[in-house]
Amino acid sequence: MSAIIDTFIAPPCHAQIEILSQDPHLLVINKPAGLLSLSGKNPQNFDSVHYRLVQQFPGCTLVHRLDFGTSGLMVIARNKVINAALCQQFSQRAVSKVYSALLCGHLPDDEGVIDAAIAKDPALFPLMKLCEVSGKPARSHYQVIERVEQQQQDGTVLPLTRVRLTPETGRTHQLRIHCQRLGHPILGCDLYGGRLLAGTENTPRLMLHASELDFVHPVSGKAIAARSPSPF
Repeated sequence: MSAIIDTFIAPPCHAQIEILSQDPHLLVINKPAGLLSLSGKNPQNFDSVHYRLVQQFPGCTLVHRLDFGTSGLMVIARNKVINAALCQQFSQRAVSKVYSALLCGHLPDDEGVIDAAIAKDPALFPLMKLCEVSGKPARSHYQVIERVEQQQQDGTVLPLTRVRLTPETGRTHQLRIHCQRLGHPILGCDLYGGRLLAGTENTPRLMLHASELDFVHPVSGKAIAARSPSPF
């Protein structure tokens, strides 16, 4: 099997990481869209959440990641012990995550569940694929917040649906590919159809934001409920 080559070069990200809270054990941050979570193998992709934070907080490590185009909440461990404890919470699905998104078109149902297994395919890299045979189980819930019509510069109207997305599992690109499965891709998604409709080509970013993150502090045992309003 030939090695997968990632040719993606991240454009410069001038937005800053917002530190929402910090203590000797962990950080809760707001990641800007257009910033890698972890530096890439290509030396040009050195800038990332981890690269920036380790300058200020030596020894900090990522517990989870957000896609390059996704903004929002992340918890960062400040040492390996805390990292292991938080990773255990993620693996046991004890961490609750909620995302805000804008989907193309108007969803017919006010809420629902997408249950579709997701698999890697080297031939499709960096895309994932839906496959019940080789894929890992993946389940997402959606709830419509509002249906809107966005006026475009050329006078046309773009129907959009603002939704609350709650993933039960944490597969790569899960929400993006599940929304495509619904027939309503996330606006601005270059991988799964969110730029194919007329009027969506110049969307400035992926309209996906990690807005809620609930977990238990590994040391104090306190329930942490981090919130970040959607910027779009």
